[in-house]
Amino acid sequence: MAIILMLLPALAWGILPLAVARINGKPVNQIFGTAVGTLLVSFVVYAVLRPTISLPSFILAALAGGFWIIGQLGQYNAYRSIGVSQTMPISTGLQLIGTSLIGVLIFGEWASINARLFGALGIVLLIVGVSLTAVHDKGSKTSSQKSQTSTLIMLILTTIGFLIYNAIPRAMTASGLAIFLPESIGMVIAVLLYILFTRQPEVLRAQASWQSLLAGIIFSVAAITYILSVRDNGVNSAFVVSQLSVVLSTIGGMLFLHEKKSRRELILTMVGLVLIVIGAVTTTIF
Repeated sequence: MAIILMLLPALAWGILPLAVARINGKPVNQIFGTAVGTLLVSFVVYAVLRPTISLPSFILAALAGGFWIIGQLGQYNAYRSIGVSQTMPISTGLQLIGTSLIGVLIFGEWASINARLFGALGIVLLIVGVSLTAVHDKGSKTSSQKSQTSTLIMLILTTIGFLIYNAIPRAMTASGLAIFLPESIGMVIAVLLYILFTRQPEVLRAQASWQSLLAGIIFSVAAITYILSVRDNGVNSAFVVSQLSVVLSTIGGMLFLHEKKSRRELILTMVGLVLIVIGAVTTTIF
């Protein structure tokens, strides 16, 4: 059972981008459905387990969920611009680099010299891996150079949302499934505020929005099984195996979404994926 729990987050997070990309709608439709779907699952989890959480922790968890929306909206927009197979390794690599740096600078991780050396090596591997997956041949049909550059800038900026989402729970006493409901409430509030300020009320009744509930269910499966895997397998093992999701989503984008790459782009992407996985292992295990 522990092995299944270890593999399920990677499988679900790997499938999520493919499921979202299949939905005919704008990113705002997709993010709305994802948030509402996650909220529905969190109600079920709360009804079954009845976890307790203090009001300050509830507010912090909801805030984390709001920042997650920023990061995920950036990803959903990138799917449309440069495709899943290019977005996911770049986004994942940026998150790993940022999370590692936050761990060192804020939470005092990598205390030993060996940890710092391996950690620095891991970050270098991540940077090189991300750079390789971002290579775009001139004349490629996937996207224009201008479009790719603007999308990369947008991914870097919105990744800040993911980093805050990951950092807030580490500063809280409550953790695990207890923060799942408040996080999902924060997600929905953030989406509704985004819809309000961008004046897109039609999103609430669009078919694509409600079709995207499936994405929220898939995300919930990944999040819940990851929490359970951390409990049964430890943080390091659970985290490293979960990063295999980037391999699944990248290859899936090419196979199932028919995203084309030149021979050179394909080779560099595969090498980049290997370096990203090795970098994730290096920054986590040592």
